[in-house]
Amino acid sequence: MRLSEDVVAYFKNMAADTGVPYQSLINLYLRDCVVQHRQLQIAWPRKP
Repeated sequence: MRLSEDVVAYFKNMAADTGVPYQSLINLYLRDCVVQHRQLQIAWPRKP
């Protein structure tokens, strides 16, 4: 899985605050998305 550096940094900062490993936090977040049946909505900008 490829994650942007800023995304990893975000979860590493959260890990430092919570004491939970950042990889576990990422997994928990993704699991919550699955349980909640969240759908990603992407609106690509139209070319002029």
